Amino acid sequence: MANDNIAVWGVHAGEGGQANSLFLNKGCVALGWAKLGDLLAIGGSREAYKAKVAVTYADAKPGAIPVYAGQLYRFVHEMKIDDYVVYPSKVDQQVHIGQVTGEYKHDPALDAHYPNIRAVNWMKSFPRTQFTQGALYEIGSAMTFFQVKNYAEEFLGALHGQMAVAAPNNDVTVALVAEEIEQTTCDFILKKLAQEMKGHPLAQFCAHLLGAMGYRTRVSPPGPDGGVDIIAHKDELGFEPPIIKVQVKSTQGSVGQPEVSGLYGTVEPREYGLLITLGTFTSQAKVFAQGKSNLRLIDGKELISLILDHYEQFDSKYKGIIPLKRVYVPEALEATEE
Repeated sequence: MANDNIAVWGVHAGEGGQANSLFLNKGCVALGWAKLGDLLAIGGSREAYKAKVAVTYADAKPGAIPVYAGQLYRFVHEMKIDDYVVYPSKVDQQVHIGQVTGEYKHDPALDAHYPNIRAVNWMKSFPRTQFTQGALYEIGSAMTFFQVKNYAEEFLGALHGQMAVAAPNNDVTVALVAEEIEQTTCDFILKKLAQEMKGHPLAQFCAHLLGAMGYRTRVSPPGPDGGVDIIAHKDELGFEPPIIKVQVKSTQGSVGQPEVSGLYGTVEPREYGLLITLGTFTSQAKVFAQGKSNLRLIDGKELISLILDHYEQFDSKYKGIIPLKRVYVPEALEATEE
């Protein structure tokens, strides 16, 4: 159906669809970054684009610079005439598909906010409901300009009248989308914890999490690693059992049996031990814990699950560090026999 040399690109028209009328009424797609001027003047290498973006947008986060530069470079130097463009419009909730008809040009007179232009012949438009959830997720990329790879054939099939979309209950991409969204959220939370709560701050955060779960906590002052970081209990004074001794590891690697047995050595017969890590536990550590009824291990995956379960009870400080909002994702229902 598609020539291997023909690429399919996705593009957005701003967070609120600001460039929608420009795209559809003027027959084009366009990027902003107006301060950069004519992108052809930057040069023909990605490094040149990175350098220019870094100087022009000095207040941008370092990690954003190569992302911005990569989009701009591909728009100018990799997008070709006859390539296809998929534009999901937030204004009319349609997916517009067209073909690139012009080389890059800098035209601030057309739109001062979106001066970087590629002419496009818009060919067909489709309701979003015509596509699988996986295809919609791919063109919902956080980037303004990106290449469509996984579901390119689905969009081209629609364009050429060969659309065959499964009914919602049989859409096999639903489970893939939900899983990817969940994994993205988990990765985001782990990165935030690892980057912004290294060491003692993570112990304070875990104490706050335990508080949201109904425990009262005392956090030990900062000190050498290896001790008890948190004492948790249910009563106000901390005299009534169970008393839980908690150690927190901010490592993203594997915690071994020596660390687990070290914590357990501080646990009295009527007490409990809890070791929390952002990473994982070795098989030896797990075997050691399995034989102890008053010892519990929580790895990064389970920690995230607890965070999501109790997120609404967090104070504004931690919600600011880990900003999340409640969304609904499609659930894949297993087929049942009638």
